[in-house]
Amino acid sequence: MLEKRQQLPQEQLIDADYFIYCLEAVHDIETDEVTEAQKSLEQLTMQYGVASIYKTCDTIEGLETSLNALVLEDHNFIDYEIIYLVIEGEANSICLNDYYYSLQEIAELFEGRLQGKILHFSNAKVLDLDEEEAQYFLDITGAKGLSGYGNKCNGITSSNLDKAFFNLFKDDENMLDVVEALHQRHYNLCTLLDFRLYY
Repeated sequence: MLEKRQQLPQEQLIDADYFIYCLEAVHDIETDEVTEAQKSLEQLTMQYGVASIYKTCDTIEGLETSLNALVLEDHNFIDYEIIYLVIEGEANSICLNDYYYSLQEIAELFEGRLQGKILHFSNAKVLDLDEEEAQYFLDITGAKGLSGYGNKCNGITSSNLDKAFFNLFKDDENMLDVVEALHQRHYNLCTLLDFRLYY
């Protein structure tokens, strides 16, 4: 299991009370190649002082192990407001190693364990849920919100908008205020990628 903690200067690390936990699906976790998500998280740390932990997974078991380790073993878990998922998939499913898993199955895996967290999907996967599907996920996991994009926009990644979204949370914990500010500052990109939040 590859784990990289973006390092902040020691005094900044002590002040960091807000972390991003990123889990990226890769074809093979043994491959040690730096992904765009990793570079983006490094920029987030350098530019905005937002600390993050980055992990990869290539199976549903790997996803479950990583999130369980975060929830059960990481004493900073309370400080993670956002769990950032860079995983391909369809409207209501994720794809790991050519297998599709519905968000309903994912919700049942993490029943009651994502209290107060926001799960944010990059636009590697389109997020398109009906009200019932979204409500089921939030009710079962305890998550505060589920966000992502309605458009995949081939050739345009959401990483810059993701960074802006994460940085806004550093100063404002109100999810709806953050989304409103994101739309005000990055209206064109939000519209192009169809940013959406289920809560």
